[in-house]
Amino acid sequence: MDSPVKDIAAVSVPEAAAGPAAAADAPGGRATRLGPVALVVAGGLSVQFGSALAVLLMPRAGALGVVTLRLVLAAAVLLIVCRPKVRGYGRADWGTIVAFGAAMAGMNILFYQAADRIPLGAAVTLEVLGPLILSVIASRRLVNLLWAGLALGGVVLLSGGGFDRLDPVGAAFALAAGAMWATYIVFSARTGRRFPQADGLALAMAFGAVLSLPFGIVEAGEKLLVPSTIGLGLAVALMSSVLPYTLELLALRRLPAPTFAILMSLEPAIAATAGFLVLHQAMSVTDALAISLVIAASMGAVRTQMRRPRAGT
Repeated sequence: MDSPVKDIAAVSVPEAAAGPAAAADAPGGRATRLGPVALVVAGGLSVQFGSALAVLLMPRAGALGVVTLRLVLAAAVLLIVCRPKVRGYGRADWGTIVAFGAAMAGMNILFYQAADRIPLGAAVTLEVLGPLILSVIASRRLVNLLWAGLALGGVVLLSGGGFDRLDPVGAAFALAAGAMWATYIVFSARTGRRFPQADGLALAMAFGAVLSLPFGIVEAGEKLLVPSTIGLGLAVALMSSVLPYTLELLALRRLPAPTFAILMSLEPAIAATAGFLVLHQAMSVTDALAISLVIAASMGAVRTQMRRPRAGT
């Protein structure tokens, strides 16, 4: 299997020599590169407001039940829309699908366990450490250590110097979800290169749904079949899986994975806003400052990546 860091580095090379991705080498490449950035931000808005809706659904179906509804319904939508082909792929291709699907299932199960115990903004702030560490490893640039340190300072501030201010189990789930998020980024990029359009995403989502199904049945049972619960679950699936994962898959074909990983650091602010507007979860001044530090790290790292000299120039 390819090295994850080597695989990430390969994402910075456009999928094809022509088309929209190739425009990044033109004089207007900076503007072109903002296109995939917009896709990532739009995906972040969708997934975090979908997560807020999922928290409202948890009293009906439980955290694991919500994960199952989200993945199963999202997989159904993607399989119907994409109708992916299953022939013509090798063992390495299917291994990528299995790893990508397992990462999606693990990331969702762990994150919803965290969101069930700590505020949404705090959960996402801890979770984003995974993509942040990934970006530092992948970029191999000393300046990114500064941005990583700034984000880490925000996380320490959020925890109040120790995670006793937050539910420690919830914090641990969020950190574990961050590790799975980093894995998701690696295999999302690899899937986007191996499979056309969103075919790979549909197949991986189906595998993740199968993995999550036993957990949801054990926790929620017949509650998963209540029509109103299914309706809310479909909304969560569309907002938190179908739309954002598709946008991210498209973005990763045109955006260096280190930049993508750092852009994920914007999500704590989106999550905190969704938590305030949908769940009425108030933020303290300290929490706002902590999230601001993580966002500053994100912006700094993105600017560093966009200023990176192109090969041969």
